[in-house]
Amino acid sequence: MTKAPSLAYVEIIKALQRDGWTVVRQRGSHIRLQKRLGDELLKLTIPAHRPVRRSTLSHILKQARLEVDDFLELL
Repeated sequence: MTKAPSLAYVEIIKALQRDGWTVVRQRGSHIRLQKRLGDELLKLTIPAHRPVRRSTLSHILKQARLEVDDFLELL
């Protein structure tokens, strides 16, 4: 399994949007995204940091139900 890279938040959001996530709002330095999966509504909060730490991105991908390799293909 590949390790999560350290990326700027803009790149992460663009990749997640390609996967069907929508930016809902931004409050301060945090951006909220959501995606409907069947009858379930998934929500993510992305910190507006450059770069977003690898461990933080790893947790975000786990919440998004994405593997690191699948995420890297979206970049």
